[in-house]
Amino acid sequence: MFSLWFRFRQTSGLFFTSMFAARLADQFLLFVVPLVVYQTTGSVSLSGLAYAAETLPRILFFPVCGVLSDRYSPLRLMQISQVGRALICALGLIGFALFDGLGWVVGISALCGLLTTQGFMAREVMLPQIFANTRFEKVQSISQSVDQTSVVTGPLLAASLFALSNWQAVVVASGILFVIAEIAMLIWRRGNKTAIVATDAAPGPWTRPFKTALGHLVFLPGLKRVITLTASVNLVFGITLATSAAMVTGLHGQSEEHYALLQTVGAVFTILVLMAAGASRLSVGRIGLISFSGVFIGGVLTAISPDYWLYMIGFAVVLGFDGMFNIYIRTIRQKIIPAKDYGKTTGVIILFNNMTQPLAGLLVGLTGSLEETGWLILILSGVMLFGGLLMSLPRFQAKPIIAKP
Repeated sequence: MFSLWFRFRQTSGLFFTSMFAARLADQFLLFVVPLVVYQTTGSVSLSGLAYAAETLPRILFFPVCGVLSDRYSPLRLMQISQVGRALICALGLIGFALFDGLGWVVGISALCGLLTTQGFMAREVMLPQIFANTRFEKVQSISQSVDQTSVVTGPLLAASLFALSNWQAVVVASGILFVIAEIAMLIWRRGNKTAIVATDAAPGPWTRPFKTALGHLVFLPGLKRVITLTASVNLVFGITLATSAAMVTGLHGQSEEHYALLQTVGAVFTILVLMAAGASRLSVGRIGLISFSGVFIGGVLTAISPDYWLYMIGFAVVLGFDGMFNIYIRTIRQKIIPAKDYGKTTGVIILFNNMTQPLAGLLVGLTGSLEETGWLILILSGVMLFGGLLMSLPRFQAKPIIAKP
């Protein structure tokens, strides 16, 4: 396991350093917006609307950003994403200094969110080109570990900085991290001569890429199965995240410190699972089976847990094996989707798959009590299991076409 990390540190450490810095800055912005709005207005609903305003554009623009990542150089798009976010942070702070108002912090995060989506899609297109000679599931395990580490440390560091200063200091720190991400990328590129090219730069109407992506979703063997499995896993993952605060502080009667402990344990367990998956020699299929089963078991544990500690185990298992399942899904997608259409097709898939998470949140809103929430988690875990069993039937087991450039 450690030899794997050492080799990557030697060859691509700066690449993943750039990724970590950018993702950390993004987590800073995601954390600070709802907190600032709530502390300023005292309104939970306004805080929720602010969070929706900064996150919804990220989801909706995945297909567009996927098309751009195929049509233009993903390396250039990555650089535009990082430099652009640094400039938005700077210009937003200047605007706040001149005109004041909460809209500036929300606007900074929302605009940066669009460029974050573009950076994510550009990186997805770049990874198969950069690591063409490496097992892709190992690459994805490291990528997921870096991402999860930023998710853990981002809110903690942002909260500490916010406690010492104000939200403007958090935005300044985010801008500096975006600059560091770009510098690391530039230095990495000077030492890495791998050709990184646009995979589908052919001219044509903008509607053509979306038609191509939708056509792949319908006709590519194995792709509907992957989408269905991911959507079912996201139901359990989404409801776990949407109900965790209420389950810990309400149903199990624990403090906010216990909720913070829950998040920390879940994140640490996720990193351990990802590192183990990357170091193992498990086939992609076994990674998928183990992770799918793990998410289901974790969902059942969170639903039936009589106390906080068993709930923590279930929560950590859901988060950890969801990260492992992402390795499976991204590896399979890379094998099924033709390389020239990878960005546009993946963007549409992510849009569809992510919609099940807000659906889970909507279902939570329809429940009448915390006791009913446990039953809802159990039902959605059952739906996930049914989806997995359905997709295991022979008619859905068509072997994927290995994508060629």
